[in-house]
Amino acid sequence: MKLGNKLKLLAVVCGADMILLGGLFWTVLGNRPVHAAAGNGTWVQEGGETLDRAKGLEGKCVALTFDDGPHEECTAQLLDGLKERGVRVTFFLMGQNIEGNEELVKRMHDEGHLIGNHSFSHVQLTKAGAKTVCQAVDRTSRMIEDITGERPQYMRPPFGDWNEELECDVGMTTVLWSVDSLDWKLKNKNKIVKRVLKDVEDGDIILMHDIFPTSVQAALELIDTLTRQGYTFVTVDELLID
Repeated sequence: MKLGNKLKLLAVVCGADMILLGGLFWTVLGNRPVHAAAGNGTWVQEGGETLDRAKGLEGKCVALTFDDGPHEECTAQLLDGLKERGVRVTFFLMGQNIEGNEELVKRMHDEGHLIGNHSFSHVQLTKAGAKTVCQAVDRTSRMIEDITGERPQYMRPPFGDWNEELECDVGMTTVLWSVDSLDWKLKNKNKIVKRVLKDVEDGDIILMHDIFPTSVQAALELIDTLTRQGYTFVTVDELLID
């Protein structure tokens, strides 16, 4: 994986210590150092044991992830397209957007998508106090659990902004990304598709947003194109869990 060209931010366990060594992010899980390995999207425990690429995954796999929803129109259109293609993705939901869109959240769950937590509102969590952060994360988790019956196990902080000072007992794995589509900025289907296709590799986690029509259009075109290129789409838990 082209670590010199793009920062590979995969998953950091909430509460783990993180240090930067030689341009790679490392986490310490207990006494076991883990690093993001180049080339296949895996994390490797010191000594060579694969930790985060799920056993049984074969061929080229990528995880599409969508932040900031649900959105009444865009998320519904995306779900329609995903169902038509038999593809499952990961949604990181913002609590303030769940109210009034409960049926969409239920549909995500019922159709096999993974639902994660994106806090309650899109604020920079490192600028908020730990108590405020934990309350916002817990509030969103409870909203999701009330609808789906399952408490989310994964979270993505807004802006990917997280540090050890925010370690709190949320009991979730923090998932960042390795390919940023910049869909929120480009807002042009062809430009979004071109950007992702230029950078995507096996094991990547692709960041998108299900609140813009152009993002939905681009996501469905990316699925069709990458499928023809031999990629399989998985949820982040399938990609990361050993």
